[in-house]
Amino acid sequence: MVRRLQAGALHRNDETGRTMSLPQFPEFRFIELEDQNLLAAAIARHPSEACEIHFANIFLWRQFEHSKLTAINGNLCVLCEPPSEPAYFLQPVGENDIEGTLRACLSFAPRLSRVDESFALRYGGAYRCELDRDNFDYVYRTEDLIELKGRKYDGKRNRIRKFERHYAYDYMRLSRDHLSGCRELLARWLEVKAGSDGFIGNVWRCVNEEGLAHFDELLLSGAVFKVGGRVAAFSLGARLTPDTAVIPIEIVDPSYDGLSQLVNREFVRREWADCRFINREQDNGIPGLRRAKTSYHPHHFIKKYNIWG
Repeated sequence: MVRRLQAGALHRNDETGRTMSLPQFPEFRFIELEDQNLLAAAIARHPSEACEIHFANIFLWRQFEHSKLTAINGNLCVLCEPPSEPAYFLQPVGENDIEGTLRACLSFAPRLSRVDESFALRYGGAYRCELDRDNFDYVYRTEDLIELKGRKYDGKRNRIRKFERHYAYDYMRLSRDHLSGCRELLARWLEVKAGSDGFIGNVWRCVNEEGLAHFDELLLSGAVFKVGGRVAAFSLGARLTPDTAVIPIEIVDPSYDGLSQLVNREFVRREWADCRFINREQDNGIPGLRRAKTSYHPHHFIKKYNIWG
């Protein structure tokens, strides 16, 4: 049985004073930018270390994931229906009758996905619960990414030095004046990275375009790297928890050897040095991305699970 009386906390005014509220399950509505105050407040009361449980992440992926909102027993629930995998709910945000909320979710969709380990261990025992390695978040110590100390980072330091010997660069905080240059870089990057795969190219284009269009409203901190007066890289990040920043977007011109390593170091050093950890999100099972993320020697992973009904 789904209780409908505890959704009072899931109402909040947006920046214009309009009251935003969630429909009651089994009704849904699509996510809007104006939902940020509502979702951010709910997530702040019930935080997770998983990169998906953050308004900016939910919003950036909403078009590809066809993400919708509902309230179940006063808990915030997000349904995702991507074209490339079975539909799923993210883990509920809240603490009201989670067992009943889980049953309601699994009566509607086949699974919960991107579920963090603490939730899976606490509530997944009655269900088929399996690790989802492709969605593990890579978490690094901030000081490791800034200092790159020791032999294990020799290759990173050498590539940065090589880049700096050959090129001068300018580092700037992202502003709307940079957006056209960022979009030109994104188009060049997609030609190389996506190639003839139109599906992947459209996904990456959509997510990155959303980030550029709404970075300020989404409270994302951004940086632009220019080489020869042209945008050669940009990066966007946000605070995920009090001691952790998450970096959902990083686009680097692959024609500059060593620039990727420089961007990784400098964005963290200049914007996130006050954080203990940096969450660089998952590798999605892409071999090259897994090698790249592993090569930075993560401090730990945020393990994710699927819970099947």
